Amino acid sequence: MKKKVAFYTLGCKLNFSETSTIARSFTNEGFDRVEFNEVADIYVINTCSVTDNADKRFKSIVKQAQKVNPDAFVAAVGCYAQLKPQELADVNGVDLVLGATEKFNLTSYINELINNPVRNRGTGEVHSCEIEDADFYVGSYSIGDRTRAFLKVQDGCDYKCTYCTIPLARGISRSDTMESVINNAKEIAAQNIKEIVLTGVNIGDYGKGEFGNKKHEHTFLDLVTELDKVEGIERLRISSIEPNLLKNETIDLVSRSRAFVPHFHIPLQSGSNDILKKMKRRYMKELYIDRVSKIKEVMPHACIGVDVIVGFPSETDVHFLETYNFLNALDISYLHVFTYSERDHTEAAVMEGVVPKKVRAKRSKMLRGLSAKKRRAFYESQLGSTRTVLFESENKAGYIHGFTENYVKVKTPWNPDLVNTLHDIELTKIDDDGIVRFEFVGVLLR
Repeated sequence: MKKKVAFYTLGCKLNFSETSTIARSFTNEGFDRVEFNEVADIYVINTCSVTDNADKRFKSIVKQAQKVNPDAFVAAVGCYAQLKPQELADVNGVDLVLGATEKFNLTSYINELINNPVRNRGTGEVHSCEIEDADFYVGSYSIGDRTRAFLKVQDGCDYKCTYCTIPLARGISRSDTMESVINNAKEIAAQNIKEIVLTGVNIGDYGKGEFGNKKHEHTFLDLVTELDKVEGIERLRISSIEPNLLKNETIDLVSRSRAFVPHFHIPLQSGSNDILKKMKRRYMKELYIDRVSKIKEVMPHACIGVDVIVGFPSETDVHFLETYNFLNALDISYLHVFTYSERDHTEAAVMEGVVPKKVRAKRSKMLRGLSAKKRRAFYESQLGSTRTVLFESENKAGYIHGFTENYVKVKTPWNPDLVNTLHDIELTKIDDDGIVRFEFVGVLLR
């Protein structure tokens, strides 16, 4: 009988794209993929270490797998596996931990373990590299719900932000070749996927050589220009891009684009220049204002999302209010709020001025409230306009949901015929749950 494998992904879109690539390698070797809550012979957990919470969740996910099948093999890969391999290997039930360069060879390690008759199931086996060895590139893409795919174009980061472990977990900045990205996009298009989301650690840095050298073969602008020509893809969406790397030429291209949608997610992290300097960010807030202004100048209807960290060491009430007021005045659409958590081997972890966790939580709650207010105001600004909705595949309490090109969430009564279809609709009403509600009456299918 075929052996069964299940996957659980923690963290970002990049992790999801890599999980899918690893999963396809199992399928190609004759394994059957099942859901994580089903009985499997192998459970693979792709870990994240951006926040303390992601670390803690790992143990509970291992227990989840053991509960379903106590005899299964459990493998851990991903960022946490690179940063703290032995810590993961010591978790009861974990059989194998693979670092950054080994994870794409998971099937080889698994086959060796399964076929080893004297395997000691009491200890986790670690195969982990020095992060300097992670200097090659593996292309990836994921297909989640038949409507969109996450396409990896870049990996690693050369930035030295004082709070971040990603350079330690993923290595130097390196990019896929233009040819490989375009071929992957064509493969996705051939599967009737309507939307591609470009992902990576620092995608605006695209163009670093395939093996991490500093020769720029192509730029991010070159990449998006060529992707815009790929037939069969209705939508292309840029995930997260650093403000200092989001150039006017890219914004202008999106404004004129056939497929790129007017939606940007731009990390800010703090609205205080003092804190930005301590974070070693590569811009001040004045540049951020300039980027938002440029987007709104050429695309007034564009959606702009913002990453922000609260409770960074030495962030006083004055600093926080500076951030709050900065964001409140800015023409943005929503926030992703991260409560600062200390990460080993980062500069910030040993900085003075530690902010009490209760204060961090309070500040986080305030910014989440501001995010809800901003999202509501953005949705209200779109009422009366006609937008194109791509409907997704899940039935949520009798409704099917979708997003407009500028990321307004829309719902309508469940109809399976709408899955993975595009419709031009007029936005007229926001429901009590904050989602735009629409009743279908003879709307033309795109």
